[in-house]
Amino acid sequence: MAVDAKEIENKAFGKAEKDFVALGIATAAIILFVGTGGSILPSVIDAVFSDGKGPDRLLASALLLNIALIIFGWRRYRQLAHEIAERKRAESQARELAEIDPLTHCLNRRSMTAATQRLRELANDRGQAVAYTMIDLDNFKQINDMHGHSIGDQVLVLLAKRLKDELPDEAILARLGGDEFAFVIAYDPYQRRRIDDLVIRLFDQAILPFRLGNLVIDATMSMGVATDHEEAGLSPILGDATQLMHRADIAMYHAKKQGKNRYFWFEASMENELRFRNELELGIRRGIIEDEFVPYYEQQVDLETGELAGFEMLARWESPQLGLVSPEVFIPITEEIGMIAELSEKLMDRAFKDAQDWDEAITLSVNISPVQLRDPWFAQKLLKQLVASNFPPHRLEIEITESCLHENVGMVRSTITSLRNQGVKISLDDFGTGYSSLEQLRSLPFDRLKIDRSFVRELRGSEGCSKIVDAIISLGRGLGLPITAEGIESEEILATLKDMGNLKGQGFLYGEPETAEEVCARLKKIGRLSKASEPAAEPVPSSGSEFIEVSKRQASF
Repeated sequence: MAVDAKEIENKAFGKAEKDFVALGIATAAIILFVGTGGSILPSVIDAVFSDGKGPDRLLASALLLNIALIIFGWRRYRQLAHEIAERKRAESQARELAEIDPLTHCLNRRSMTAATQRLRELANDRGQAVAYTMIDLDNFKQINDMHGHSIGDQVLVLLAKRLKDELPDEAILARLGGDEFAFVIAYDPYQRRRIDDLVIRLFDQAILPFRLGNLVIDATMSMGVATDHEEAGLSPILGDATQLMHRADIAMYHAKKQGKNRYFWFEASMENELRFRNELELGIRRGIIEDEFVPYYEQQVDLETGELAGFEMLARWESPQLGLVSPEVFIPITEEIGMIAELSEKLMDRAFKDAQDWDEAITLSVNISPVQLRDPWFAQKLLKQLVASNFPPHRLEIEITESCLHENVGMVRSTITSLRNQGVKISLDDFGTGYSSLEQLRSLPFDRLKIDRSFVRELRGSEGCSKIVDAIISLGRGLGLPITAEGIESEEILATLKDMGNLKGQGFLYGEPETAEEVCARLKKIGRLSKASEPAAEPVPSSGSEFIEVSKRQASF
């Protein structure tokens, strides 16, 4: 059962008060000892040397009692002094634990705020500015996952030491938590370049490979720098150290977004961008719950015959606040916040239902995020979803990008194999933009290659792109893999692709992506709806004789 700290403190002080009372008693006993001793000692001396009458027994007993009280009081005083010394040591240790990071012995987040505020006040009095720099190791979680947390802790200790060695003596360094560090330093507001030089030096020296025995770990870091000084003087809206740290954090996050291993000074536009991103995150979470995300469908056509072969499902966000939002905007954020699997499952449920109204020869292609392929149960979840929707696996084509092949080839191979064994087709999307090796293409059981639209769009005016596309088609032909070309936007590009071989293609030349209702209208027009989705035509006889004739024909069957 937890005991209230205040209660413990009150008990401790109560005990201390009792000890002071005991010390007072001992002091009084000493005074009495002097008094009684002055009366008894002459009697004792007289009795020993002159055979005089001995001391009064009552006074002798009082003297002995005084001696006992003096001994008791002295011992209690010594114990009290020891307790006070231990208490001071414990308070000092507790204060140190509250202010110092125990792993790196830097300041912690709590004490860094107060230290920054004190430095700001001192710097402002001197006419100086303050620069607050946030430091974050890139991909530190991977170091912990691959080598263990003990190795990760050693990396942090070594990084802290390097930062201390490179920073000026007047700089204040703190570990804010995890792999996040920060330092604050005063500087001449007209010599901002000195902060840039310091940060660049940290990139050069503090992030060198970490050598831990036989293990060598390479790492990078991202930094964000904020200052309390603007061109017109001190920032009028920067109230305290917490806001300065917040700005540095925003600048560091911007560095992460721009590719990591770099630094940025805070700018107001970054805060606006972050605020918009937060609004997008909230909107995505709400939109998934309220079914604001809908599938659109882009035609896939056999280039030789012009016949419709299938549709690729594309996600669209019909936001009440933002309107129709492109997947290039919301897909990366959905992946980062861990909602891509839930979004994909909802969209596929709707797409499977929509595609049941199509002709059975028309296929459905669905893009799968690399995040989803990290799930070892992805194949089982997808197959279960197909069964629940009663959608034939052979009509489904899963599209994965080349980046998926570099994270966990073994898991990707297992997932692909499980899906193909049930009849699902697998396409390698955006081929030519990644780093797929010929060995991966040979060993992984793909069913189709898709040429990235960036190559196809340039066929009209680039001989180099024409050679690249021709090489990809030849590679696919050699591996026995059919090809789909994305980004067909003109008749000239279409004619060029037709000369290169028997391909499938898609692009705006065949129309913009359409809603489920627009697709059904298109298929109905060309007679490609499934028989089950077409309403049965009921005969309406115009006369009684026709009705009798129809009845006779039905009876003959």
